[in-house]
Amino acid sequence: MSILYEDAAELLRRIYSRRIHTPAILDAATHFPASERFAATWPGLRDEALRLKQDLSSVPRFHELMPQQAPISANDGRDWRLFVVKAYGVLVPRNAARCPALTRLLATSPQVLSAALSFLGPWKHVPEHRGPFRGVIRYYLGLSVPPAADGLPGAALVIDSTEHRVGDGQWLLWDDTFAHEVRNNSDDVRIALLLDVRRKAMPPDLEILSRILIAAAGIAVRLRRIA
Repeated sequence: MSILYEDAAELLRRIYSRRIHTPAILDAATHFPASERFAATWPGLRDEALRLKQDLSSVPRFHELMPQQAPISANDGRDWRLFVVKAYGVLVPRNAARCPALTRLLATSPQVLSAALSFLGPWKHVPEHRGPFRGVIRYYLGLSVPPAADGLPGAALVIDSTEHRVGDGQWLLWDDTFAHEVRNNSDDVRIALLLDVRRKAMPPDLEILSRILIAAAGIAVRLRRIA
């Protein structure tokens, strides 16, 4: 299954990369103006995430939600857990009820297709990988980021060979089809909000293709009863 997934993802990356030539790090004012609204409410989002952290064992590991992601989620025996509130346009009611502040933001942000709280265990390494297609872009907001030994934020994102340290209330908007990896270089859990955002201003044929792929992914979410 993972081989088929990677083959399909590589085909999609080639199709989109021929027509879309934006850099790895994207301008939020152009691609996701709502980014500042999410960042402005980060303390409330952090409080919701910290309540979930109190019962972290009930939050599934990434590869338990998507088995094909086991090579990057279950690679080192350390935890990477995702609390999914929305997946490819499908709200998860039981999880949304536990995150009312985040759910209110999502209700006024139709460009956001997916939203999850990401809990990266101490010293967890997510090895280098690439997202499947450029029809969506990734917003990463630090909510509870423990410091590393050097005093900088302990979560290091390496995107297209450049390291980024994103602390509490700080964020990045980026294209996850570029090679990237994540390390939690600390003794505590790193919590971040991850949003998948519909890319704007694509060529019409890619816009249609994206809508088809996103709709198909939403159907898969319902069939797998994630929502």
